[in-house]
Amino acid sequence: MTQELRDGRRARGDESRRVILAHAIDAASVDGLEGLTIGRLADAAGHSKSGVATLFGSKEQLQLATVAAARDVFVERVVAPARAESERGLSRVCALISSWLAYSSGRVFRGGCFFAATSVEFDSRPGPVRDAVMAASTAWEDYLTASIEHAMAAGELPGLDDARQLTFEIVSFLEAANTRSLLHGSAEPYDRAATALRARLLSLGADADAVSRIGGTHAEVPHL
Repeated sequence: MTQELRDGRRARGDESRRVILAHAIDAASVDGLEGLTIGRLADAAGHSKSGVATLFGSKEQLQLATVAAARDVFVERVVAPARAESERGLSRVCALISSWLAYSSGRVFRGGCFFAATSVEFDSRPGPVRDAVMAASTAWEDYLTASIEHAMAAGELPGLDDARQLTFEIVSFLEAANTRSLLHGSAEPYDRAATALRARLLSLGADADAVSRIGGTHAEVPHL
């Protein structure tokens, strides 16, 4: 009976943590990680302040847990679909671009890409939270670079000699589209980013049919 009670409490605690973190990621995408407070999250998630404080301890621990949860969502919404629907190489690169565009334009979080927002917030603030944000962003860029390198090895990008350079360009276009869409409440920046990235890949000798799968979005993007 004692073990059952412990298991029940743990299950309830895990579910409370999941619900609170979902609210935290969404709020941080708009107001930043520094804008997170125990009180606001307690109200949003329908929990007591003491309960939220017990689950996370300190504001920094809450911020770190939020970054980790956002990273899990990013993998689920961007990386996993691309891996499921494509082979390694150029097809994977195009799928990753498309799934990122869908993730940002679909407003998985109200503030668009969580990491685009928090990278700006913490780029000049040394500490564990900045390290966590940087680690997540680096992991994404490393995976994208590895996919580009597979395409290079397969001869699918004959005009490319620096995978990291292309990663930088892709990420720059994607994050610019995210920022401009949020600012103007428009989906057009995603279409323009898709057009620019298709053109860039074609200039490197990519197959036109593969590149044509990179799509923008025609979704209605609301103002915040």
